[in-house]
Amino acid sequence: MATPDVNKTLLAELEEMGFSKARATKALQFSGNSSIEDAINWLVDHENDADVDEMPMVHVDIPIESPDSPGSSEPVNLRLQQLREQVRKNRDEEQKKLERNMEKERIKSGKELVKAKRMAEESERKRYIAKLEADKEEKRRAMERIRQKLQQDKAERRGRIGLPGEDNASAKPAESLLHNRKDPMAVDHGSVPVVSSRKGSGDLMRECLRSLKRQNMENDAQVKRAFQTLLIYVRNITTNPEEEKYRKIRIGNPAFQSKVGRFKEGIKFLELCGFEKIGEFIVLPREKVDMNILAEAAASLHSALTNPYFGLLSRNSVEDIE
Repeated sequence: MATPDVNKTLLAELEEMGFSKARATKALQFSGNSSIEDAINWLVDHENDADVDEMPMVHVDIPIESPDSPGSSEPVNLRLQQLREQVRKNRDEEQKKLERNMEKERIKSGKELVKAKRMAEESERKRYIAKLEADKEEKRRAMERIRQKLQQDKAERRGRIGLPGEDNASAKPAESLLHNRKDPMAVDHGSVPVVSSRKGSGDLMRECLRSLKRQNMENDAQVKRAFQTLLIYVRNITTNPEEEKYRKIRIGNPAFQSKVGRFKEGIKFLELCGFEKIGEFIVLPREKVDMNILAEAAASLHSALTNPYFGLLSRNSVEDIE
């Protein structure tokens, strides 16, 4: 095999125009080796061929002389330049068209992504709202159960200590008190004399006990011991109102301090029962012994010791329930 025998004059002109020898030779071979214009047209059409720069190895018998005169190179160069510009322009337009299509696809994908994200956020928001509503409903039901339980406990508590119902509580005196020495939690029914009454003392006592429990939530055992000790004091006085030793407590007594005196609410509760600070003692004068108040005190302490919900609700909530 040998390289094609092409017109040397046309080959030289193409090389002067910047084409490689292999590309110029192939253009002359496949355009008929007849003119510069035909060769240039072939080059423009096959500019992007992968083998455009490979030297053809086929022998072709073509005329040696070209009918074109050497003076025709200038219009050929102009034509070649125009063709090159056209090819470049077409290529730029195709590239811009491709970029526009890619931008449209990017924008479309972005919109779909934003839409999907918004739908996911809306779905999550609806689930969150539904959860809040469910929690709110469950909380309402739990509060209702607590209210019913407190009402039931209150009715049972008043019945155990012999207090009248809510409707006629102000018309009847208390008729029984806690008096069993062996078990301070035991409740018995017995008549006691009524000395006087004090409106609202029961509410103040219960709030005092609630405050003591709320302020010492981490010391539940000590709070319970304080309630039990106060219940013993109240029971002893109601059982033996004439005995001064049950109505007089030394404030500095270590046992008193460790069980009741350490809590300011414990002292306040005794004061609500009628006790007064006199020197180093806290004393309940005989003339201030009020059996109704002591009955309220016993009922409040019994509730504080037996009601699992005591002190867990706010004062207003409990008052509404009671």
